[in-house]
Amino acid sequence: MVSDRPRVSVVVPCYNEQDVLHELHRRLSAVVDEQEGTAEIVLVNDGSKDATWELMTELAASDPRLVCVNLSRNHGHQLALTAGLHICRGERIFVIDADLQDPPELLSQMMARIDAGADVVYGKRRQREGESAFKLITAASFYRIIDWMSDTQIPHDAGDFRLMTRRALDVVLDMPERHRFIRGMVSWIGFNQEPFLYDRDARFAGQTKYPLRKMIGLAKDAITAFSVKPLTFASTFGLIAMGIAVLTVGYAVISYFFFSTEPGWASVMSVVAFFGGVQLLVLGVIGEYLGRLYEQAKGRPLFVIDRVHRTGGSGPPPRAGAVRTRATTADV
Repeated sequence: MVSDRPRVSVVVPCYNEQDVLHELHRRLSAVVDEQEGTAEIVLVNDGSKDATWELMTELAASDPRLVCVNLSRNHGHQLALTAGLHICRGERIFVIDADLQDPPELLSQMMARIDAGADVVYGKRRQREGESAFKLITAASFYRIIDWMSDTQIPHDAGDFRLMTRRALDVVLDMPERHRFIRGMVSWIGFNQEPFLYDRDARFAGQTKYPLRKMIGLAKDAITAFSVKPLTFASTFGLIAMGIAVLTVGYAVISYFFFSTEPGWASVMSVVAFFGGVQLLVLGVIGEYLGRLYEQAKGRPLFVIDRVHRTGGSGPPPRAGAVRTRATTADV
């Protein structure tokens, strides 16, 4: 264990969170003040369009524990989180979203679980306040579909809210995939992982950063990153379609020789539409995987850091351009 590391790093990806930052800083500061040893709070600005970055640097001027990371553009929640995990230096890493739906006050109880021997303590939601029935139903369906399709057991009703040890994080940082599903990656590494039941609060302020479009994108990333079953389904659909085609041809030949037949536009169009739909479905599934392979093969950095603002001293430099995360830091 490196002696000059903070005991705990809090990593918070932020996008357009100017209405939340002051309350977030107040509650996180109170939480880390209760911990033994030093702490740092890593705030990652994911290309916000409001005053999020300016407020971050203002807060850092009065709190040397703050580390403000400004990405060069909006990279998305999972890559912004990856950037924060790349920068943080703590022995233990506490991941939380900026909206305060996940109570930071649970850190002490989660730290006790780590003290008892756990490597990862992940939040498992009992209740979710302030969310629509549609969001609750789609979220529940998402976790159960992922669990059914994936070879890796991914906990139900658990987001990125978690506390993990440095050795667990180092394994995650060694995973270079571009389309990242952090909670699935953490589940994949193994070690001793324990659930922590809690009630999720309503968002403190602002609007959700995961509308339906982004939820669908995250689901696609999760499925393609942890399952090849869609490819198996595509093959199965292809075989079923081929079988139906053989039966259809046989029926047409028999009808031609032994029964009177009348050409029918509706039946022809139905058959053409069916097989055309199956072909497009199979090609679409294959295309999703092929597109991800193409983007991964290009080997571009996962994210680009514009600058890192540390009021309390620079500390060890971030591993800019490291192979393990393929990050690029333009100005530290």
